[in-house]
Amino acid sequence: MIGLVLIVLIVSALNADFLTINNLLNVLRQVSINALIAFGMTFVILTGGIDLSVGSMLALSSAVVAQLMAKGVSFYPALLIGIVAGAIMGAFNGIMITKGKVAPFIATLATLTIFRGFTLVYTDGSPITGMSNDFSFQLFGKGYMFGIPVPVVTMLVVFLFLLFVLKKTVFGRQTYAIGGNEEASILAGIKVDRIKVIIYSISGALSALAGIILISRLNSADPNAGTSYELDAIAAVVLGGTSLSGGKGSIWGTLIGALIIGVLNNGLNLLNVSPFYQLVVKGFVILLAVLIDRKKS
Repeated sequence: MIGLVLIVLIVSALNADFLTINNLLNVLRQVSINALIAFGMTFVILTGGIDLSVGSMLALSSAVVAQLMAKGVSFYPALLIGIVAGAIMGAFNGIMITKGKVAPFIATLATLTIFRGFTLVYTDGSPITGMSNDFSFQLFGKGYMFGIPVPVVTMLVVFLFLLFVLKKTVFGRQTYAIGGNEEASILAGIKVDRIKVIIYSISGALSALAGIILISRLNSADPNAGTSYELDAIAAVVLGGTSLSGGKGSIWGTLIGALIIGVLNNGLNLLNVSPFYQLVVKGFVILLAVLIDRKKS
């Protein structure tokens, strides 16, 4: 939280446009996509895992939704199919890790390429356009609810639900237990493999949800969408205090981490910093987050 406040103070001091209502709402709208992905990543990292395929799952599931809508399927059925597609991809990751005994880094590195390849095949390498002008679809990515962007409302609803799950449910306690000591969790009777498959499914479903928001905003599904999104998501999770070794962290911290990334991106744009230098700054932020995590552990 202190880091977020400091960055806000510095950026607002350097550019008066930062603290305008329109810009702050724009920051929150941009943050919503990374935050949704990072929420799922939080569950994964809490178990001591990693998911490098979130950007590719976003691209493939959003392409499926876009294609369905271009063929006349209404928004809500397409939305449901897209989220289920994301969950199935996530479950595949979980099964490869639990049953195939493949390290999470290797398994999701492989599916990063596999899912991206399927996206390019499915779209023939071209963006999907000509989607529905359905009011609900347009509202989902570009609309407002009581003056707040709908993507932000979606993000907050998901945040509150997952906060409850982690803090107040058996599933949440088991998630922390697995990350803290997997062998002890098995001895305690926790169905570790099943929990992990569910958690990777959550990561896939939230990536899909973020992708659907993105295509609603752009009115187009790009097969290259989501590239390097996994880096922003991991950075948000670690900046929020979740340990890469698992067992420690929170959804609340991840939200703060996503806000730090969002404010940093927006501030650098307002200050007309070159996109090339922005990558350098973001890389140093990720490195700093990892070093802080190592020092804590």
